Amino acid sequence: MTRRAPRLSSRHLQKFSPTGHTSVPQPARGKPMSIWRAIMKKPRTAVRSCQRKRAPCQEGREKRVLSGRQVKPSTPNGLAGRQEEVSLQASPSPYHLFRDPADVRVFRENLLSWYDREKRDLPWRRRAEGEVDLDRRAYAVWVSEVMLQQTQVATVIDYYTRWMQKWPTLQDLASASLEEVNQLWAGLGYYSRGRRLQEGARKVVEELGGHMPRTAETLQQLLPGVGRYTAGAIASIAFGQATGVVDGNVVRVLCRVRAIGADPSSTLVAQLLWSLAQQLVDPARPGDWNQAAMELGATVCTPQHPRCSQCPVQSLCRAHQRVERERLLGSRGPPGSPDVEECAPRAGPCRLCAPPTAPWDLTRGVTNFPRKAGRRPPREECSATCVLEQPGALGGPRVLLVQRPSSGLLAGLWQFPAVTAEPSGPRQREALLRELQSWAGPLPAPRLRHLGQVREPRAGQGCGFCGHIPGPVSAPWPSLQVVHTFSHIKLTYQVYGLALEGQTPVTVAPPGARWLTREEFHTAAVSTAMKKVFRVYEGQQPGTRKGPKRCPVSTPSSRKKPSPGQQLLDSFFRPPDASSLNSTAQ
Repeated sequence: MTRRAPRLSSRHLQKFSPTGHTSVPQPARGKPMSIWRAIMKKPRTAVRSCQRKRAPCQEGREKRVLSGRQVKPSTPNGLAGRQEEVSLQASPSPYHLFRDPADVRVFRENLLSWYDREKRDLPWRRRAEGEVDLDRRAYAVWVSEVMLQQTQVATVIDYYTRWMQKWPTLQDLASASLEEVNQLWAGLGYYSRGRRLQEGARKVVEELGGHMPRTAETLQQLLPGVGRYTAGAIASIAFGQATGVVDGNVVRVLCRVRAIGADPSSTLVAQLLWSLAQQLVDPARPGDWNQAAMELGATVCTPQHPRCSQCPVQSLCRAHQRVERERLLGSRGPPGSPDVEECAPRAGPCRLCAPPTAPWDLTRGVTNFPRKAGRRPPREECSATCVLEQPGALGGPRVLLVQRPSSGLLAGLWQFPAVTAEPSGPRQREALLRELQSWAGPLPAPRLRHLGQVREPRAGQGCGFCGHIPGPVSAPWPSLQVVHTFSHIKLTYQVYGLALEGQTPVTVAPPGARWLTREEFHTAAVSTAMKKVFRVYEGQQPGTRKGPKRCPVSTPSSRKKPSPGQQLLDSFFRPPDASSLNSTAQ
């Protein structure tokens, strides 16, 4: 017979939780789950109550974003996570905030008046201002904001114009192929942006009835690739929602205006910046205010050479005040002394001021703010790639391109056949030849040329890039390799070439490969790195002088004057008929 367990009260049911805590009660038998949830919601301390309010953030249901980048939530049950939650509740020094409503009003008025006079005439602004249909206006803003991420305005203008001419509506973009999107996006970088933009357009058309979400919250929740910044920009500019945005330009402006010297990528500073942006945004003109703040950072409050005399909010800028104070009182105290009378935290050092390891630099002025976050150097990788060409193909010479996987770096783009290799791997050539044969069948291995080898030029032989003929004494030519840096990878391409001369032209390529003419190559969905590789290949062909913009061999005018000892050594190795031998030796 099975023995029945005794019924225990809830206070006896204190067990270890899966997260390691010992104070999590288990639900008593027979008690409705709804009542139990109500019991679990009772706060035990003020700190625990604050933590409970932030639980959705900790559990990943709410995303914290700075400048479009995801900020990983802290571990809720770890000691560091609990300490951070407690510290975030502490009120920062008023020195870094806007306490006076009059200052907020002046900031808004001055910034918007300046923006109305000085704003740049940009195609996405014209389109948004002149578009009556809200969905088309939001789409125009969406495209511009995605393209402008990590990309300069001057570069985006041409891409944006061609994009909107080809796909003026969400429906047009949703019906396009990924190949077409990649082809137009080629050269703009960060190629996943274009793919996610199209995925979002298809979701709006197929699942949302062709209508864009109307608020920043729903935009971020429903559209793939739309973070907090992009959602706020669309909602404020297209729909007039009073929500602030924070991008790199706004970070710089706010950090200088409120003298925030701590790391802007930290959770504490990021939350404060978003709070300041929300406080300052003009509810009557939220879209214009957000664009004005970004415009100010892009044209006046620049990273290296700010034009403070033209700043409309100079009177409210604490960084400028600090510069003036240091200039006037520089002889009365030690340079870089802390501004204790202005920033006076209630307890301990201020977590928004610059740390002691980054003292005030008098020579930098307002560019002391914001503090530059430490970046990890990109990891270095090496790839061997080959331009396989059919010079005698019908319709002109053709080169072989293969398509990259649908995920990962440069997803879906086309490239020359390549293999990952060590910088000086002995089997690099064999691995590359096998890769080529897997796409094109048997190939003449002896014709595979490595274009990156170090070689000495013969007398009178010019540079394959620019035709420059070195003097009698010359160092070995540098390796003709292509180095291209992505956001997190420094990739070195060892360039090979193989021309299939005297062979029957191949017209059919296997799935995932194409034979393209040179004209088709330049309009295909290929990365900038592949265009660099092709310039190296073209520069090595007989009778051509094409190549990269900069010649790898320095010209006499660009070389530094050698030292007297080096001149003497050079004269010793010159041929006997060199006229400068005797004069140099003396």
